[in-house]
Amino acid sequence: MSNRVPLSVLDLAPASEGLGRKAALDDSLTLAVEAEDTGYYRYWMAEHHGSQTFMSSATALLLGRAAEHTSTIRLGSGGVMLPNHSPLMVAEYYGTLATIYGERFDLGLGRAPGTDPITAAALRRGSADLNDFAGDIARLVSYLSPSPVNSDNRLSGAEAAALGIQPSPSHIHRHVRAIPGEGTRVPLWMLGSSTGGAQVAASLGLPFSFASHFAPKYLGQALATYRAYFQANPDTAQVEQPHTMAGVNVLVAPTQSEADELFTSYQLMKARLRRGAAGPLGRPQPTHTIDRTKQSLDPTAFVGPPDRVVDAIDEMVESYELDEVIVTSYAWDPQLRRRSYRLLAQAWNA
Repeated sequence: MSNRVPLSVLDLAPASEGLGRKAALDDSLTLAVEAEDTGYYRYWMAEHHGSQTFMSSATALLLGRAAEHTSTIRLGSGGVMLPNHSPLMVAEYYGTLATIYGERFDLGLGRAPGTDPITAAALRRGSADLNDFAGDIARLVSYLSPSPVNSDNRLSGAEAAALGIQPSPSHIHRHVRAIPGEGTRVPLWMLGSSTGGAQVAASLGLPFSFASHFAPKYLGQALATYRAYFQANPDTAQVEQPHTMAGVNVLVAPTQSEADELFTSYQLMKARLRRGAAGPLGRPQPTHTIDRTKQSLDPTAFVGPPDRVVDAIDEMVESYELDEVIVTSYAWDPQLRRRSYRLLAQAWNA
């Protein structure tokens, strides 16, 4: 297929059994560099907290590290779980990244906690109610927009605090500003795994990325909702017409048999999580140890040699009229995980 849609990487910095947490973070950096070299359009990281499997809790820090070693690929969150954070702090973090590294950052926003309820409470998590969430996005947009304060040199209070000065309240301005951040206009995306996120994206005029790599059942319904109710004129709007991305879980190897075996690490991880057990990604197992019926019915993954996976993604793009695709891949061996991405990119761009 010619003129394929952009293909991007979603990374959760998975830890592998026996290799350690630092190795997982170092591998994510290597993956970001290779993603740029092999022609991926975006490299996004997803926020998770308290996980023994995924090391991507401090996404802004990891993306800053990736920015130091890349120059052209778009970097971003896929996403920041906004109820976990103050919109002002998100604007400051990503505004700082945009100020340092320029206009290649994206800010994908989700309303799930990305963790368990106890950890969410420890994060001082706010409300994920749709109305509250939409209000937080509106505030975030305002913080990233140029400041409405013109030539206002009054104190924010930060300058005085840094020098131990007690200014008169009349000298402190009343306007909240994200510095650096204001004026960077970091592009926003709405993420979702249900029609709720689609409704928010449509009402705010945001591009929409659906988590079909783990929730494929609702992809068609969510995209239909988003397109039907999309509004291009809110103050928060980022695009003039609906713009969609969908996630795909892939495992690409030279042969089907090798891909199937490497994919067992992911299958065993899912099975372990269903039993309430956590831990790093395990070594692959012989495929005969896995329930083949469940394997063949897994709708969240395209597994096989490059051409077969590319054909499956092409069919998905056509069926759902997607504008972009973002892929994630799990393999116990970091080199084989990167090979999966590399083989896919070579076939996709051929």
